[in-house]
Amino acid sequence: MAINLNPPPALLERAKAIKLLMLDVDGVLTEGGLHYSDQGEQTKTFNTLDGHGLKLLQAHGISVAIISGRDGLALRRRLSDLGVQNVFAGVHDKKIAAQELLSTMGLEWSQAAVMGDDWPDLAMLLPAGFSAAPPGAHTEVLSRVDWVTLRPAGHGAVRDVCDLLLRASGVYASALQEALK
Repeated sequence: MAINLNPPPALLERAKAIKLLMLDVDGVLTEGGLHYSDQGEQTKTFNTLDGHGLKLLQAHGISVAIISGRDGLALRRRLSDLGVQNVFAGVHDKKIAAQELLSTMGLEWSQAAVMGDDWPDLAMLLPAGFSAAPPGAHTEVLSRVDWVTLRPAGHGAVRDVCDLLLRASGVYASALQEALK
């Protein structure tokens, strides 16, 4: 199967300045379904491709943040395993949380990439220097982002964004070479 691994040059140019990737969780890092055990405990399924992509970003100088309307032990455990320290979970106004994080990090919106899938994410997606959504995102989101990933949420969509950001920053080839050793 042939997959286009080379995003358009204009897209890579737009993503060149990115220093921070901010992500929603449900419908982005996960398929978007909510699963509860008989005891009421919420569970989530995460994709290892996405996880490795987030580790690669962090290893190559691009910070990662989670800004989610939901919180839970499964989410906290996964983010801890990935070394993601910027976590805003259970947030009602995502744009305020994003702005606080940008200010704390000394970054501008033009240096931030955002990936979301539904209306609560729009206020973060619109001012971002680069915005993305998985193909199953709401129509209003899909019509406003810079890029729609090839893979669906929970199945490597975040990795698609990570790879694009690594290519834009010029480190994808060297990171791949390191993995081939």
